[in-house]
Amino acid sequence: MRRPIVILTLLAFIWGASFMLIKIADRQLAPSTLILGRLGSAALLLAAIAALRLGPRETLAQIRGAWRWLVVIGLVNTALPFWLLSWGEKRIDSGLASIIQGAVPIFNALLAFAFFREARVSGLRLVGLGIGFVGVALLVGAQPHGKLLAALAVVAMALCYAIGTLLAGRHLRGTPPLVVALASTAVSTLAVLPVGVAQAPSEAWHGETIAAILVLGFVGTAIAYLLFFALIQRAGPNYATLVTYLVPPIALFYGAVFLDESFGPIDFASLALILVGVALATGSVRLASLRAGRAEAREAA
Repeated sequence: MRRPIVILTLLAFIWGASFMLIKIADRQLAPSTLILGRLGSAALLLAAIAALRLGPRETLAQIRGAWRWLVVIGLVNTALPFWLLSWGEKRIDSGLASIIQGAVPIFNALLAFAFFREARVSGLRLVGLGIGFVGVALLVGAQPHGKLLAALAVVAMALCYAIGTLLAGRHLRGTPPLVVALASTAVSTLAVLPVGVAQAPSEAWHGETIAAILVLGFVGTAIAYLLFFALIQRAGPNYATLVTYLVPPIALFYGAVFLDESFGPIDFASLALILVGVALATGSVRLASLRAGRAEAREAA
């Protein structure tokens, strides 16, 4: 799996399902307990993978070499946004939460313009970001029963992701993705442990709750983080955050099929805008290619 577009697409399908799974687990668990189970299971799997692939000695050496930024990014890019999303999804639909997450590339572009020159976008890619955001905004405006505080919590989550992604792209470029993912989940697990244990329900967890937590931990966090940090290193932070444009329509589909959340024609129109924005912003469609295609069409005529 070497092409960034393949990693981007697979990541979108994984994280698209995560919103549905969070909604299921939120029915019984407090946000802190939910993310403790999710992050703890992810950290265990990643530790096992790191022990097999890198060895304990090399893993610890890599962590020691970048521990300060690993702690910062673990808190900013994992612990805090995971809690904000879980809290927000107790009050709004999973589809709406996924749509608001589409603000990540916008925050990413704004923060890059102010503080991260190496990650700035311009030209046709910047146009693509704008088109994609119009699609996201159209979906947000069409959602009924949105609650302001919960929506703002998810917006804050998007800001955390943007900051964390840019910091990882600048300060952890030479750190193996496996080490970044392991450190992020381990740091976040320790940060949320006291509150997560204190707020755990006294009754037995439902089967669907346990299943949702395990899939969120093993696939939606451990495997997804390996893909995400690899994508940052291969294609850069701006490209990596474009996954948030692909996630909303996928999450809407999962929500409609499995959670009876509804969507209509305006959602399909928004989806078209989002996909056009992704195509332009990722460089999959270039102005030179479009001009060449028109020239070939004129010659054929």
